[in-house]
Amino acid sequence: MKKEITVHFKVIHHDRSSLLRGIIFLEENHQPTISDYEQCLRACGHDVVLEDREHIIFRASTPKENYIIHILEEEQASIRDVIVESLVSNLIRLK
Repeated sequence: MKKEITVHFKVIHHDRSSLLRGIIFLEENHQPTISDYEQCLRACGHDVVLEDREHIIFRASTPKENYIIHILEEEQASIRDVIVESLVSNLIRLK
């Protein structure tokens, strides 16, 4: 069964930073890999290259600038069961 994991990351430009989120779908009992994070960031529109494996930091670029993306570690796993949420949503609508 697939689980949805919300990935929080900080995009750091030279003059500002933003906290953003992405989603990774993984099999149950699997943890995200560097490749999963990279695919998530690419799906969010960032052209990334891994810069620091230990801290999960990527360097990204556009034609106008280079910037850094730092994947933020979560204290508690933010894993959602999409199927259960869909079932609950449908049950709530039936009332």
